[in-house]
Amino acid sequence: QVQLVESGGGLVLPGGSLRLSCAASGDNFREYAMAWFRQAPGKDREFVAAVRLSSGNSLHADSVKGRFTISRDGARKTVYLQMDMLKPEDTAVYYCAAKKGAIWSALPSQSTYVHWGQGTQVTVSS
Repeated sequence: QVQLVESGGGLVLPGGSLRLSCAASGDNFREYAMAWFRQAPGKDREFVAAVRLSSGNSLHADSVKGRFTISRDGARKTVYLQMDMLKPEDTAVYYCAAKKGAIWSALPSQSTYVHWGQGTQVTVSS
């Protein structure tokens, strides 16, 4: 059974940094794509970034390009989201998601993903 466990959330000042981690278990994950989504209070869940575990190829939402970076450690089955230059509007619950065999064009869609973590809160505030 695939399980995803996020960690690394917290409270940070505007302009600060955080690194989120998502540890995966229950499969070999060689053919998986993994992604980060976020959901702010009263808003829909939105795509943040995705990465293919085999190649490391990634894509990022326009709203986070140049500030957030997704990466993976295939051996440890862990995906990271390095978040720099954080803004108050980045405040949300961040979710990790995974899908075996996802096509590239479908990576930004939350309906693509079968497996989800429980989420980790990120709050950007002074």
